[in-house]
Amino acid sequence: MTELEKIVIVIRKTRLEELIERFNTVSQAKFYIEHAGGDFAEYQREADVYKASLETVRRSLDLGLKMQQVERSLVPTMLFTEKDLIVTVGQDGLVANTARYVGEQPIVAVNPDPARFDGVLLPFAPQQCRAAVESVMQGNSHERRVTLAEASLNDGQRLVAFNDLFVGAASHVSARYYIDWSGNSEAHSSSGVLISTGAGSTGWLSSVFNMTTAVARFAAAVCGDAGRPVPHPQPLPWEDPRLVFVVREPFVSRHSTADVVAGMLEQGAVLRIESLMPSGGVIFGDGVEADFLQFNSGAIAKIRAAERQARLII
Repeated sequence: MTELEKIVIVIRKTRLEELIERFNTVSQAKFYIEHAGGDFAEYQREADVYKASLETVRRSLDLGLKMQQVERSLVPTMLFTEKDLIVTVGQDGLVANTARYVGEQPIVAVNPDPARFDGVLLPFAPQQCRAAVESVMQGNSHERRVTLAEASLNDGQRLVAFNDLFVGAASHVSARYYIDWSGNSEAHSSSGVLISTGAGSTGWLSSVFNMTTAVARFAAAVCGDAGRPVPHPQPLPWEDPRLVFVVREPFVSRHSTADVVAGMLEQGAVLRIESLMPSGGVIFGDGVEADFLQFNSGAIAKIRAAERQARLII
């Protein structure tokens, strides 16, 4: 095991901090929220809890290692090394956004506010952080591996995602592309393609299945077959090496078909998508639209499970 030298604490701005950035002062932010009928005190309470939890984490990690605190917007610019240990203090999304960039460095995910955050990816309370970090340092920690999705372009660019990749248009116009899957190729006009990992299968992918299940139930009722059960796929385990893809709202026309609309990428399989969009095509991961690959005419994306996995300490 590589000896650790530095603890990197990844934090997020609170809603209150974002409001102050927008309105310049606390008083102006308060006036805006209360004038709109909101409860400004809730923003303050949330910020206070987060600040206290972060302070608890920082004090507890006085373990003789270097310590660096990084706001999540700077994570994509960071150069992480194999001697770093990552501690995230924030919601589940912070873990996903961080895991994309830290390689296979261990991540200790802390839930700063269990009353507000579900914490599916957040096994540790602030008071448990020190013990979790010490277990990693001593080499006796337990971890869970998480499969990541990867998009690689024909110009060498690549993007990795923890939950899901989106391939489509940057706006609400239809995305145009060729999709090639398991020997079948067709032209599509759709709202884009969603490719999900096991970790993401309870998120955006689940909402797509919820929609299709309800629509199928409605269609069955209209056709007089309301008693027919409509299956709902079960989520994949985080470690599952497979990915699931679905095409959102495919449109059938003289120039587009809709036969290849969903599938399971078995381990080692590749989903190939070629852009037909002169401009505005994008690929982004985990809902972070600001960190994207341009996907315009001539670009070809190959989607597969990434070789590396995220390591979450449990």
